[in-house]
Amino acid sequence: MYNVDMTRPEFSSISTFEEFSKYYWYRDELIAICRKLGVNSIGGKHELEDIIRQHFNGTLDVVKLKKPHTTGRTVSKHNPKEPYTRNTSVVLSGFTCGNAGRAFFEAETGIVPFHFTADMVACIKKARVENDETFTLGDLVDVFYGKKTYATYDKSVCQWNQFLKDYFAARGKTGTAEEARTLWKKVRDSDKPKVYTPELLLTYLDASTRGTHHA
Repeated sequence: MYNVDMTRPEFSSISTFEEFSKYYWYRDELIAICRKLGVNSIGGKHELEDIIRQHFNGTLDVVKLKKPHTTGRTVSKHNPKEPYTRNTSVVLSGFTCGNAGRAFFEAETGIVPFHFTADMVACIKKARVENDETFTLGDLVDVFYGKKTYATYDKSVCQWNQFLKDYFAARGKTGTAEEARTLWKKVRDSDKPKVYTPELLLTYLDASTRGTHHA
């Protein structure tokens, strides 16, 4: 049974990453935690959670994570009139997933039409956010083929959307957005899986009824 009265503990009282991972954390909360740890708070949820993982594992390098991201490679600025190459910097070229970018990857992979993967889009976003001028289209090609990991799509951001979809699929017209948000907050702040189940609703309704009787 779900404990609908469970409150997520404060970060300072959590002792392991396993315990930390049981709860749902918004990106703004992860940023605040990283700042308290004294490290760079730039990046998506996946990158921020990895920093916190290092904190709990005792491998957090505060000095390194305070420095700008760099790999030591020199990348010359891209001329917009020149064609994309593997050495083209994603940041300096202003690369986008538009027609020109798609044409480059179609030529590289032989896949027509080419579709950018979620991980590729996450990599482009990370390079821009961190202003990593050394991340190139060649690196992005390696990401597509699974030869390189730079950033991965954070599937946890879809948890609320999936929860809402499952809630209304089960409740139909009897469901309300207010009730869905209330149930989500209960499961979000608990150590239970962040999914909707009929048991969650029954537990919540039972608690509400008991609360009414006690009023």
